[in-house]
Amino acid sequence: MLNELTKTESSDAISSASRGMLIVVSSPSGGGKGTLIDRVLKTVPGVNFSVSYTTRAPRGTEQDGREYFFVDRPTFEAMIERGEFLEWANVYGHLYGTSAKQVAAERAAGHDIILEIDVQGAESIRHKVSDAVSVFILPPSFELLRERLVKRATDSVEDLEKRLHGAPSEVSRYKFFQYVILNDDINRASQQLASVIYAERARRERQEASLRDALEDFGAATAQEARATGSKNQI
Repeated sequence: MLNELTKTESSDAISSASRGMLIVVSSPSGGGKGTLIDRVLKTVPGVNFSVSYTTRAPRGTEQDGREYFFVDRPTFEAMIERGEFLEWANVYGHLYGTSAKQVAAERAAGHDIILEIDVQGAESIRHKVSDAVSVFILPPSFELLRERLVKRATDSVEDLEKRLHGAPSEVSRYKFFQYVILNDDINRASQQLASVIYAERARRERQEASLRDALEDFGAATAQEARATGSKNQI
């Protein structure tokens, strides 16, 4: 029976098992998703980061090719025309997009890849990638979110007000995500995000290839036992 089970798995399940996971992490601006992702990248082996493209200017110590690829609007729009983005969105006047080529290459190589994107981008991914893992990072309160945005001092007063105005609507979309992590304690929240990744890796359909030898061995043992039982019954 075990041999039959391994042989009758759908081609979709086998395909999913042979490629890396796509992990989508989203939150309102200032929700702390970047900090949590940084911790996971340092503590969970085998997870790579998808570097998005954006038309906004670098903030603070951000470097081109590390946090983002910083491009001008004509370059970004040309990339849209060429179909180079898995998803893209206009977020408070700036364009953000995920390279379809990078994600496809990482997953094909069996690497898990994590995306740090807004709720618009997460919605696009949901419609395009059926096996994506989605995680929403929930700030503990609106006032704390305001404090975080003010403290980081990277936005103009106008941009800050836009982000705060849009935050309640973004938070209301938490229900469309598979996992929700309350970011009231950075240590607990980062551990919970890591736990999500480990739990998803343990899903049966993601392990078909690695489990095959063990399953076939038990299947062979079952068949051998059945033959031995049949021989005894004939005596």
